[in-house]
Formats: sequence, C-alpha cells, structure tokens
Amino acid sequence: MTGAGTLITREEAAKARRAQIAQRSDRPRQRRATPDSSDGLAWATVRAQLQTRDSETSSTVSFSGIASAYEQAYEMWDWYGPFNEVVAAGAGAVTLARADLDVPLVLQHDQMRRIARTSNGSLELSESDEGLTVLAPSLDLGDKDVEYIVPKIRAGLIDEMSFAFRIIRGHWSPDYTEYRIDEYDIHRGDVAIVGFGANPYTSTGVRSHLAPGHELVSAEETMLLRLV
Repeated sequence: MTGAGTLITREEAAKARRAQIAQRSDRPRQRRATPDSSDGLAWATVRAQLQTRDSETSSTVSFSGIASAYEQAYEMWDWYGPFNEVVAAGAGAVTLARADLDVPLVLQHDQMRRIARTSNGSLELSESDEGLTVLAPSLDLGDKDVEYIVPKIRAGLIDEMSFAFRIIRGHWSPDYTEYRIDEYDIHRGDVAIVGFGANPYTSTGVRSHLAPGHELVSAEETMLLRLV
C-alpha cells in the first residue's frame, strides 16, 4: 500500500498487486487519480481544448467534446501504487443503447449543477473512434451555471472533461501494470466539465449558434466544430 509521501515504482506496485489479486478479471479495489486522493469515485478524465464564440443575437451555446478518450493509457492509483488504465474502444456500446439512458452534463461532478441531460433530450452521447462523444446542442445562456462556465472556458481557465461510471468488465495485463476497461455503465453517472483530471487526450468545444455554414476548428485542429 501507499501513503502520503511514499514513493513506489510501477514494478513494485505490480508485484504487490499480482500477489493479492485472485484473477486478472478482478476490478481494481481502489481507483484514484493521484497517490493521495481518496474519494473512491470511478472517474476517468481527459484534457480538453474548450472554445467559445459569441453571437450578438444568440441566447444559446452548443457544447461538444470527448468525455473519455478510448485506447489511450492514463495513470491511476490503487492501494498498491500506480498503474495504467485504458478504456477500450466500444466499451460504452451497451450502456449507450439503453432506451432509458439518464446521464447529465454537469460542472465538477456536482449533481446540483446540471446544464444538460439525456433524459430530456438536451444531451446526446455516442461513441466515435476517438471515444465517448458528448453533444449538448443548445445550452441556455440564461442558466447561471452556463453563464458561469463559458467565460472561464473562453479564458482558458477550464479545459478538461471527465465522466463518472461503473466498471462492468475489464482485465489486468499479465504483468498487472495496466487495467483495461472492456465495458462500463454510465446510466445515472455523468459527463462533467472539470478543473483537473488524469487522461490528457481529447478535444472539445463550446460555441454560439451562428448562421448555417460557419465552421470553427480547434487550435490544435483535432476536431472540426460546425456552427449551426
């Protein structure tokens, strides 16, 4: 196990993990994004490139992005130390197919700061080659949380996303240095705009409704955002 101020190598953690975990299909007994965090929540976070663009006549903004980048390893920690975690391509297929899927888009995983939701049609989730794709096409600028987050995104103060989920199936690598999530359940979890996170791979955008045909490309040109 590890504690504050304790340094442990990935190999030492893997050796301890191998001795304690009965089967490679066993889920991690603990997941945290840093050595000392202890919230115990199943989160995976990705760095975003968030942008805003204003319209003089628009009262809404459109948000799109990747809440989980697939097939990209990021570091997590359990009782034994650090390990790599990977969300497999297609891991959300079953949960996203639910007719009653209920997932909100929130700020910092706070369920009282919801700005869109699948169950009322204001949020769409799907899978792409990049990962878990989020689309909230018409966020209300009159919503205090939307009003709060947009200028922070514009200023580059907020640039990450995360999603809360349950692990359904996964497996450890033979050397116990990597855990691969084969299936997750996001029903009654969330996708979130957050301050800090673990996985540095994604591209997202926030933009106002403009005239048809206008386009906006992120600074790194990793995702094309069409304004409608």
